[in-house]
Amino acid sequence: MAVRKFVLKETRIIAIGECIGVAAMWGIYALLGHFDRTVLLGGIVGAVISVLNFFFMALSADMAADRAMNQDVKSGQKLMQSFMMTRMIAIFVILIAFAKSGLCDPLSMVIPFVMVRPTITVAEFFRKAGD
Repeated sequence: MAVRKFVLKETRIIAIGECIGVAAMWGIYALLGHFDRTVLLGGIVGAVISVLNFFFMALSADMAADRAMNQDVKSGQKLMQSFMMTRMIAIFVILIAFAKSGLCDPLSMVIPFVMVRPTITVAEFFRKAGD
């Protein structure tokens, strides 16, 4: 159960980083004079999908680690691979559907996915020893 709390804590950190990053993206779009409803919705959709992707990735890694601890490493590997494939297909379908509908700007939907790694790096920088 403690590991699941860790997953939720890390997901909360990613969500905060996404909010900051998307707000910065919106500011840049506004400064360039390209901010409109599609950019707003694209940022929201991209951030939500990005955070959910991180959450499900962390959850599947936790479940695979549980299986590996129970001496079932191959099952854990297959679980991780199937979850990864399912997540990637779902993300692709959702992003294409929103982009084709014209509701969201495609670039503003993709940029939040790039913001996850810098958020993790900054969070690790400020993490206390033993945390």
